[in-house]
Amino acid sequence: MAINVRGKNIEITPALKEYVAKRVGKVTKYFETLGEITVVLTVEKGRHIVEVTVPINGMLLRGEEATADMYASIDLVIEKLEKQIEKYKTKLARKLRGGIFKGEFAAAAPAVPDAVEHEELKVVKTKRFAVKPMNVEEAILQMNLINHDFYVFSNAQTEEVNVIYRRKDGRYGLIEPEF
Repeated sequence: MAINVRGKNIEITPALKEYVAKRVGKVTKYFETLGEITVVLTVEKGRHIVEVTVPINGMLLRGEEATADMYASIDLVIEKLEKQIEKYKTKLARKLRGGIFKGEFAAAAPAVPDAVEHEELKVVKTKRFAVKPMNVEEAILQMNLINHDFYVFSNAQTEEVNVIYRRKDGRYGLIEPEF
């Protein structure tokens, strides 16, 4: 299990790195194989923010928490990831063809009737719209004009479909496809 711990505005001490590895180990016990886990520790305006990204066969498990204490933030983000795993373990197990989860975890997954599973995944609305080539700044302006939290557009520089979104901290993120 490879864990990449990075810090922004904080020095990563050996004790902090060891604590992160110990706590992240709780999440890794649910999976047979994992990619490199990325943990970003940030200090901003007195807030201690922890972001954890766990790649699982092309899917991402991600959690973020912020408190006044770094260790509390680490504990909360791990709890959040464990709740995500609990909530979606049946869906993930089916999506990943069942071979990724370790035995006791997969066996603990409750049987969900197919009718319930299909009902949860039903698309209730479809929208179609013209995708105009534009740069990222123009996409942000369009998103703000329509008062949405995300905007799908054709990136004029790369000629690919991208998504711009508003982050919880008020800044913007860009999603680019990787083939």
